[in-house]
Amino acid sequence: MKQILVVDDESDVQELFEQQFEEEIEKGMYKFSFAHSAVEALTYLRSQAQSDLILIFADINMPDMTGFELLKVIKKEMPDRKVVIVTAYDDATNRQQAKMYGAEGFLAKPISFLSIKDIVKQYSNPNENHKKD
Repeated sequence: MKQILVVDDESDVQELFEQQFEEEIEKGMYKFSFAHSAVEALTYLRSQAQSDLILIFADINMPDMTGFELLKVIKKEMPDRKVVIVTAYDDATNRQQAKMYGAEGFLAKPISFLSIKDIVKQYSNPNENHKKD
């Protein structure tokens, strides 16, 4: 089962992801894990190998450590991990920083779950990125 980590301090994010991916979760396609801070995410990532972890969605604005700081640590310690930055602040500076620090993608809130599902599908089947449905 492919695993996805969502890092966001907003309490309703977990419920939104679980609702939007309800069918896929029930079919055993994906397992979602949630961290409510960057520190919690790093503790989780460092605690196990997680060979089935395909993607991390991380918010920028969180207490204690920003999503950009988290991204830098992940790329230093676990450079093969794929991170998509999610933020309510969609501007050129944030997009440039995300790219500079190694993010695979950048999404603006409110989250489009069609976009999220496309990204998840892309990283679930990396050899099928260029095939048409």
